[in-house]
Amino acid sequence: MAAEKQTDETAPSPTTKKQKTMVEQAPDSEWPAAWLMPDGDCENQKAKNMREPNVPVTVAELKDIGICYWKLDASAYEYPVISVPWDPKDAVDPILSQIRDDRGYSYADIITVHPDKLPSYDDKVKAFFEEHIHDAEEIRYILGGSGFFDVRNKKDEWVRIHIKAGDLMTLPEGIYHRFTVDEDDCIHAMRLFVGQPVWTPFNRPCEEHDSRKKYVKEFLEEEKKTEE
Repeated sequence: MAAEKQTDETAPSPTTKKQKTMVEQAPDSEWPAAWLMPDGDCENQKAKNMREPNVPVTVAELKDIGICYWKLDASAYEYPVISVPWDPKDAVDPILSQIRDDRGYSYADIITVHPDKLPSYDDKVKAFFEEHIHDAEEIRYILGGSGFFDVRNKKDEWVRIHIKAGDLMTLPEGIYHRFTVDEDDCIHAMRLFVGQPVWTPFNRPCEEHDSRKKYVKEFLEEEKKTEE
């Protein structure tokens, strides 16, 4: 949902304060499907893993934990299968170019997670699924294929987000998350960064990490006060 325009009589909403780009986020109807995962271990990380009955997660709930999302037309432009690095200045999609400039993305690469394209595929997919944080925002633009981003909500439950071609999503610095391909075993994605790329995952627990503290302060402290 686009941030509401401010007037002299209207205080800025939390979403407006956190918005960093002039390109409006996608309307709620275009956001990817998201749902709560069952408690306990995930036996098949590539399956949908919905609760019974399914418990959908709303766009408002995703925004409330810091998720940002834009819908682009990935099929309208050609991208390499693999390019490490890939100069984001080469983007010809005007919407992608504007998001890049507004948010300061200066480095990018393009990867394909597929048994034929990624060495040690099974080991890499397993490693991606370890719960972790990063010390920078995580940005992914899905060019083809599909997969799942799992993020922790304010109750520390797993929320599964089904990402597909055309989805550009950002996860805030310090959020606990993990990633996997789905049962199609293929995702083609662009990874964008501000400055030098950040590759290091910090596996949970890492509550004392500065980035985790920053996330807790910005998104979770108010929830904790309410519970108290």
